[in-house]
Amino acid sequence: MPKVSIIIRSHNDAEFIERTMTAILEQEFKDFELINVDHCSTDGTWDTICSLNPDGVKFQVEEYIPGRILNDAISKASGEIVVFNNSDCIPVNPEWLGNLIYPLENNTNLKIGAVYGNQMPRPNAKQLVKKDNVRAFGDGEIASGWYHFFSLASSAVPRRLLIVNKFNTSLKYSEDIEWSWRMKQAGYKIVYVPGAMVEHSHNYSFSELKRRFYGEGYADGQIFGGKFTFVLGMLLPLCMEIVRDLEWLVKRFRIMAIPSGIIYRVIQRVSYWRGRRDYIKDHPESLKAGSN
Repeated sequence: MPKVSIIIRSHNDAEFIERTMTAILEQEFKDFELINVDHCSTDGTWDTICSLNPDGVKFQVEEYIPGRILNDAISKASGEIVVFNNSDCIPVNPEWLGNLIYPLENNTNLKIGAVYGNQMPRPNAKQLVKKDNVRAFGDGEIASGWYHFFSLASSAVPRRLLIVNKFNTSLKYSEDIEWSWRMKQAGYKIVYVPGAMVEHSHNYSFSELKRRFYGEGYADGQIFGGKFTFVLGMLLPLCMEIVRDLEWLVKRFRIMAIPSGIIYRVIQRVSYWRGRRDYIKDHPESLKAGSN
């Protein structure tokens, strides 16, 4: 029985899948199995998976419901530790896996619920994407002060927890936030490991950004409940973020990127707020669930 089961989700990721799987296969820690789950790829991703994981567990799904897919993949895992690594998360060195699972291997009091790694922006990442990655990950100091933060994209969880505490199948976004929040509420620690590094970032178009953050806002309404006001929930954080954006861009002499950067940030924050607002409209009872 392998020590680790690595679950890789993919969808038309031919640009990344070979690099990601090759980097995983070249890890110094070797006691693992690969579990690939692919959502209707048509660009050669599935062929690459079959080539690099010929004898391992792999399957395709027609409908992408994140929680259901994750639960199904976990049911096929046999390792003590389940590692999640998206197909476009490319480990940057052979120590990634060993660093990622180290806290769980040395978890003597069994109170670590999950570990997540460091996501480095790609070389072609836009400036504000780089900034957001550095703030969310980096040395971990900034995100440690946030209300709640976790990313399943490159992470590790004890399988015993996943068997008992399954992913929510009603969410289209933020299934990792919902699961980790439940674990946190149950007294488990969420640990960040800066040394477990992967390359992962997205240069979303404005339409993709709008869809993504509206979905995350709507999902966070379901997860956290409570009132989410226009001024304190959206306007004030937006203004503060734009100030940080301007400082970042000016320091890097990217003055020409300021107009598009402001549009980017407004779309992101307003879309998230609209998602939270619409969830409250659809579920007014959620106002009693919290005060976030």
